[in-house]
Amino acid sequence: MNQAKTKTRKRHIGKSLLAAVSLALVLAGCGQNEPGAGGASPAASPAAGASSGESGDGIKVGILHSLSGTMAISEVSVKDAEMMAIDEINAKGGVLGKQLVPVVEDGASDWPTFAEKARKLLSEDKVATVFGGWTSASRKAMLPVFEELNGLLWYPVQYEGLESSPNIFYTGATTNQQIVPAVSWLLENRGKKMYLLGSDYVFPRTANKIIKAQLAAEGGELAGEEYTPLGHTDYTTIISKIKAAKPDIVFNTLNGDSNVAFFKQLKDAGISAADLTTLSVSVAEEEIRGIGADVLEGHLAAWNYYQTTDTPANKTFVEAYKAKYGADRVTADPIEAGYDAVYLWAAAVEKAGSTDVAAVKEAAKELEWDAPEGKVKIDGETQHLYKTVRIGEVQADGQFKEVWSSGEPVQPDPYLKTYAWASSLSSGG
Repeated sequence: MNQAKTKTRKRHIGKSLLAAVSLALVLAGCGQNEPGAGGASPAASPAAGASSGESGDGIKVGILHSLSGTMAISEVSVKDAEMMAIDEINAKGGVLGKQLVPVVEDGASDWPTFAEKARKLLSEDKVATVFGGWTSASRKAMLPVFEELNGLLWYPVQYEGLESSPNIFYTGATTNQQIVPAVSWLLENRGKKMYLLGSDYVFPRTANKIIKAQLAAEGGELAGEEYTPLGHTDYTTIISKIKAAKPDIVFNTLNGDSNVAFFKQLKDAGISAADLTTLSVSVAEEEIRGIGADVLEGHLAAWNYYQTTDTPANKTFVEAYKAKYGADRVTADPIEAGYDAVYLWAAAVEKAGSTDVAAVKEAAKELEWDAPEGKVKIDGETQHLYKTVRIGEVQADGQFKEVWSSGEPVQPDPYLKTYAWASSLSSGG
C-alpha cells in the first residue's frame, strides 16, 4: 500500500497538480469524449509480484459480465460501455499517467462462475478494481470474495437494496430510486390491483417482499405472485392466471431472455398495453431490441436513464457509443451506469493519487460527476449514487418517452430507513 503511494508521489510534482488532474478528469467526463478514440490494450499476463493492479506502465482492471448464457442479452452491452470508457480514458492519457489494461472474463450467467472469476481477477491477475455483474445472485456470489481479498467491485445495475458492502460501489439504483417510487406512481395513476411476476432468485423475491409491504401501507392490493426459473420460456399458464386475476398492473421483475418469451406470448394472447399496464425494472432499450418495439409499445419501465434523456453529456455519450459499436446499437440504464463506474473510479484514483483500495474509497466519498443521466454523487456512507428517478413508456421506435421524473437526484436509502412501513423488512444497515 505505502509503496504504491510512494511511487505515485514520485510521478507528480505536488498536490496542486494532482488536484488539477483530478478536477479535469471529473469535469471532462463524457462531455469531451472523442467517439471511438483510443484503443484499450489487450489483456496482459499478470506481472510477477504486481500489486494494486499496477504493472509497468499499465493499470490492470477487471471486466466481469455474462458474455454467454441467458443474461448475455443484457450484459454484453454493459461490457462494451465499460470498454469504451477505458478507451476514452486511455486516449486522454490514462490514469496517474498509466494506460488502463482490461482483463475480461465471462461469468457465463452462472453465479459460482462469477465468484470463481472474481477470485482469479483479484488473486492471479491482481487487478486494481473490477467492473461487473448484473443479477443480484451474481453480486451476492462475488461479495464475499471481494470482502475476503479486499478488492473493489463496481456494480452497475439496479437492485433490491437491503445491502451495503465496504467493497462494492453501487452505480445502479437502489430500491428507493426505482421500485418504491414506481409502485407509488402506479397506485396513483394506473390502479390498485397489482400482479407480481419475477424470475426465481434473490432480486425479484426481495423486491416483491418490499412491494407487498408497500402495497399494504399505500392501499394497494396483491392480485397474484409468480416466479419462473431464469431462462424460462413458456408463460401461457401464467398469462391465463393473470387474465383470471384481472389486475390493473403487472409489476415485472423477470430478467434476461425470459422477457422475450413473456411479452411475445402476452401479445399472442391478445393483451396489449392498452388492456393491461405492465411496468418492468429490467427491460431497457437493449432488451427492447431483442423483444421488438412492436411487442412492447405502450408498456412502462422505471429507470434512472434512457437513451432519450436530455443532457449535453448524454448526446455525446450516445453519439460515441453508436460511432464505436454501430448505428443500430442503443444505450440503456445499466450500460450508462457501467460507463459511469469507470469514470468515477478513475476520478477517485486520480484524487487519491493511488489505486490502493482504502485510498480510493476515501477519495470517492461525495465525489460528483456530470454523467449522461445528469448529476450523480457518491454517498460516502453507503457507496451508492444519488440518482434521478424516471418512468418511461416504450414508443414505436423502441425508445422511451419519459412520463414522470423525480426532478432531482434522490439520496440512496438501501435499507429503506426513511419508510415506516419498511421497518420490519431488514435489521441491516
